[in-house]
Amino acid sequence: MTQAIPFEQEPEAPTGEVEMLTPLVRRLVAPNAGAFTYRGTCTYIVGRGRVAIIDPGPDDPGHVARLLDAVRGETVTHVVVTHTHRDHSPAAAAVRAATGALLVGCGPHVASRPLADGEANALDASADHSYAPDAVLEEGEAVTGPQWTLQALATPGHTANHLAFVLPEENTLFSGDHVMAWSTTIVAPPDGSMQAYMASLAKLRARDETIFRPGHGGPVREPQRFLRALVHHRRQREAAILSRLAAGDETVAEIVPQLYEGLAPALHGAAGLSVFAHLEDLVARGLVLCDGPPTLTARYRLA
Repeated sequence: MTQAIPFEQEPEAPTGEVEMLTPLVRRLVAPNAGAFTYRGTCTYIVGRGRVAIIDPGPDDPGHVARLLDAVRGETVTHVVVTHTHRDHSPAAAAVRAATGALLVGCGPHVASRPLADGEANALDASADHSYAPDAVLEEGEAVTGPQWTLQALATPGHTANHLAFVLPEENTLFSGDHVMAWSTTIVAPPDGSMQAYMASLAKLRARDETIFRPGHGGPVREPQRFLRALVHHRRQREAAILSRLAAGDETVAEIVPQLYEGLAPALHGAAGLSVFAHLEDLVARGLVLCDGPPTLTARYRLA
């Protein structure tokens, strides 16, 4: 039975304006809207007086200036990063330099697995290799301030180092790019891993936060319903890939046009990476075979 993902579009994001979302949470959207960043990266300010900044965003001086204006008169104790893509972490260095805050959160960027011979990392240009945290937060570790706590929750999949952060005072999860209300998440090996991504979804299904605040777009208001639909969508995609292999398709390039009919050509590359992520997972589970290690250009067949 088809279970549609209950996406919630955000008609307009007030880019450059600080929004008060709750007594503890403010949002500033960076001016980097695009096909993969939606209205722009959401930078969150948590607390009052002594605050933390989550995902300071891209290396954009105007965004950094607006962010610093938003916390003028307050003390920024921590800059917290969910993962090291260039739309999330590069501004951290400027904010740390301006405020003296500690830079904490995920570890430095790393691929989910080693590259196969001759394989290129299609998303390497998206990675922030300059990110150098003062402290890496392990599962369950937290930073705190007056009336707020941010506790790290490992959610690898979109990237190997991806973290979400729990704000227990408001039963909220800052979900980074792992779960977003406006779209499914890009999972692209070797930067990401479908196996790890699905395990992280299962991990969130065992939790009880009542709202997710993602790295792009508006909130996920019914997290458990949304997570169920995401898992169902991925399993449907997996079944469709197996059907294409049964029909004789052998490569990612052959499968993509069949699965994504009508998709804009500019998005075929991202779709191919998603299909590849599923194929890599299916090979690891013994359901699909390929000659040599799974790669974007390998040939695949049913086991």
